[in-house]
Amino acid sequence: MTLSRRRFLHLVATAAALPAFSRYARAQAYPARPVRVLEGFGSGSSADLAARLIGHWLSERLGQHFVIENRPGAGSNVATEAVVRAAPDGYTLLTCVTANAINATLYEKLNFNFIRDIAAVAGLLRMSLVVLVNPSLAAKTLPEFIAYAKAHPGKVNIAVPGNGSGPHVAGELFKMMAGINIVNVPYRGPAPAFTDLISGQVQGMFVALPAAIGYIRAGELRALAATGASRSSELPDVPAVAEFVQAYEASGWIGIGAPKGTPAAIIEKLNSNITAGLADPQLEARIKGLGADPMPMTPAQFGALMGDETEKWAKW
Repeated sequence: MTLSRRRFLHLVATAAALPAFSRYARAQAYPARPVRVLEGFGSGSSADLAARLIGHWLSERLGQHFVIENRPGAGSNVATEAVVRAAPDGYTLLTCVTANAINATLYEKLNFNFIRDIAAVAGLLRMSLVVLVNPSLAAKTLPEFIAYAKAHPGKVNIAVPGNGSGPHVAGELFKMMAGINIVNVPYRGPAPAFTDLISGQVQGMFVALPAAIGYIRAGELRALAATGASRSSELPDVPAVAEFVQAYEASGWIGIGAPKGTPAAIIEKLNSNITAGLADPQLEARIKGLGADPMPMTPAQFGALMGDETEKWAKW
């Protein structure tokens, strides 16, 4: 049987469209089963809180459970490597944090490349960190804390909720710029660090504001300063570190990533639904109530942020 030229071209065009249609169909059906969102700092961390907020939104909006899995270890590297090795099908996601950008150059040998192996999906939020102390500490202000540390070199212990984490690097930057010698005490996440800070086993801690704000409001811990470029709107009476240590700034961010090779249509579907969540008045209010700001971004914008932050922290 001889095909007409028109019929032949129609068949070729139809065949060429099949892969695109298949990708579109998969995206339309996604998610067809529960989605795992891995988080690298443990229960009670800002990354955990952010993941649970957006996970709840996505579960209700897309009709499948977005299950948050805590995989603490190595400053989020354990969770990141697990996502890198997962199938790029949209069913394993990563809570990306400032530490991912820091770790890219902090660790000499990693089994993955964060920028190369993680596809940017969406931004979630930006936040300040806060300098916390046990209320029993004699220092009531940040200048007093600096003076106390200088008068007692090597005697002040600060909890570090994860080596290589944003709080760890923020503390190191503060030590360097303030010219003080305080001792890091590493913990596998913020929950045990908060326990020891409240009990007085350690004297201070740098930590993201969303994880700390409940303790501050309850009077269990004292906030000496915020690490952003300016004061937090949720704690207007707490000064910024930069008011006493010129040019100091160490804020954090959280977003969502996926394994490299995840279909663009699935990434776009996740991005559009996450962006809608960040614009929802109730979810926005909950984020702001934690002392953070929504950070809606396209995949390209969030990918650019990941690259810029990696370059920024490499300089330190």
